[in-house]
Amino acid sequence: SLQAGLAVLLKAERLFHSSYHSQAVHIRPICRVSARLRAPSFNTPEKKSEAFLATCLSFVQDASCLAVSWELRQTLTVVFDSFSSGQGKKDWSLFRMFSRTLTDACPLASQSKVYVDISPKNKENELLEVTPAPTSVHEAIVQGDKRTYAVYDLLSPSLFNTSRSLNVQLKWMRPQDSSELPIPILHAQRYVSGYGLQTGEIRTLIHNTHPYRAFPVILLETVPWYLRLYVHTLTIITKGKENKPS
Repeated sequence: SLQAGLAVLLKAERLFHSSYHSQAVHIRPICRVSARLRAPSFNTPEKKSEAFLATCLSFVQDASCLAVSWELRQTLTVVFDSFSSGQGKKDWSLFRMFSRTLTDACPLASQSKVYVDISPKNKENELLEVTPAPTSVHEAIVQGDKRTYAVYDLLSPSLFNTSRSLNVQLKWMRPQDSSELPIPILHAQRYVSGYGLQTGEIRTLIHNTHPYRAFPVILLETVPWYLRLYVHTLTIITKGKENKPS
């Protein structure tokens, strides 16, 4: 239902007018019963079929798995350029981006949380102010950098005690010294060059500015409709050396 929980924010006219949006469905097998936890027993045809299925899926998981379940995960990624649309202001709120606020949690959800990155750009001065006060604060290491998140638990009874709706707002307490946003340690650039089927190409540059740490990268390309790609022309260059794809 789009009348409760985080789904309330899914207003089509706002999502499709964002700078970028992507929808994805992830399906993967997960092990429900493993032979490492108990001794295997194949007394019934059902258990034999489960063991056979686990063997067939051994290329994606441990072959010792006796019972397999399927996990379905749906994701929606939306990017709003609030700096450009807000006339150079970096302040934002849920209502400004989605034209809606959160009123309650989904009754079927076991977890329903909103995370806001409140890590300051300048570690000496707190520049960010988030309202209302979060239900908790969470710290994590992301790409070798310590990040701080304000957490709003929609299932917490105290969240909607003072107000019927939740409109998370982030404000800068004072103007920034520079209008440029901080560049992440791991970031990418992409552009199209050339023309036609002979010289047309897509170039993607992935930058890792961490002084010593390497990061695993999964690259998902969204190809324009007017480009026809040929896999045999794929070229991967790392530190000036070409890597032959396997």
